[in-house]
Amino acid sequence: MTPTLAARNRFIADRIYKVKPSGIRRFFGIAAKMPDVISLGIGEPDFVTPEPISRRAFESVARGITNYTANSGLLELRERLAVHLENLYAVSYEAEGEMIITVGVSEALRCVFAAICNAGDEIIVPTPCFVAYEPEILFADGVPVTVECRAENNFEITAEEIEPLITPRTKAIFIGFPNNPTGAVLSRENALKIAALAEKYDLLIISDEIYDRLVYGTEHVCFAALPQMKKRTVLLGGFSKDYAMTGWRVGYVCADAELMEAFAKIHQYDVMSAPTISQFAALAALEIGEPFVQTMLGEYDKRRRLIVSALNEMGLKCSAPKGAFYAFPSIAKTGLDDETFAQRLITEEKVAVVPGSAFGAGGENHVRIAYCKSYAQIETALERIGKFVGRF
Repeated sequence: MTPTLAARNRFIADRIYKVKPSGIRRFFGIAAKMPDVISLGIGEPDFVTPEPISRRAFESVARGITNYTANSGLLELRERLAVHLENLYAVSYEAEGEMIITVGVSEALRCVFAAICNAGDEIIVPTPCFVAYEPEILFADGVPVTVECRAENNFEITAEEIEPLITPRTKAIFIGFPNNPTGAVLSRENALKIAALAEKYDLLIISDEIYDRLVYGTEHVCFAALPQMKKRTVLLGGFSKDYAMTGWRVGYVCADAELMEAFAKIHQYDVMSAPTISQFAALAALEIGEPFVQTMLGEYDKRRRLIVSALNEMGLKCSAPKGAFYAFPSIAKTGLDDETFAQRLITEEKVAVVPGSAFGAGGENHVRIAYCKSYAQIETALERIGKFVGRF
């Protein structure tokens, strides 16, 4: 609950009180204190970073390369990333001037919103969405304007739903697909219509594509690769999910050179540069990581099919996610709200999930289940969930 004005500490900025603690971390904290809990709450791959990638990083240390890199990151990494994006999506970025290697996508969000938001500027954000988006806008004194993605549309967002929210204060539309927490993927048709909105109203598109390689039987549409959209798109991505490199903390932001110059001012004063050893790991991932990505994707797909089938069998309606590694079932059958469902499930059956309401409007009466645990753990967790749901 937000403290009243009188109860606030005068040394703490008002914007801090606008932000709620992370609902993900709350249930992670509970799970960490309980024995025998299977946590399906944190979106972190259970795979270890592939050994050849780690070895290449440690070899850089053995060679004595422990100094800062350029603010924008290793030139060799940026050049290889430019080739990677060109090969995958036919979008071309200059390694010098249009790319920055960041400390994960989280730091990229900080740089982008701090650089584009004047006080009161509005950013349209489809929800449910990753818990950091709205807080980062608020920390930059911007105003998040949320638009609810609906379950009946498989949690895709449409231009028709966005357009009524555009005002003279709107600066950008934020797009996060493949989506965390719903697993939704944005179709090319919807992406093109949203791109047309950006052109019509002279808006930026900020596109978080951290899960771009984790899609199942469909295409990932890179927003910057759409016609006329590279100059108008801020592309965010990273290595944490695709390559099982969460702890290395490497992301990137790609954009038009003039925008990038503004982002670089925040980046260079906040962090100087991303960790050098981590950048060498990212370079190795781009050079030799593709077979590992495909192996992990295949395993996630097996888990995805298991979990969706089992949830529907027990009456928790769940459409098949097309991307990322999250299922987002409705728990309406139980008659419980999502907070109560998650609290009782972890207490009674020792399975941790995240209430859908933690991800914003549209998440109510759903829970997020991360299927980035082993197949065997998921099987056990599903048995426990089924036992719990069977009581209602």
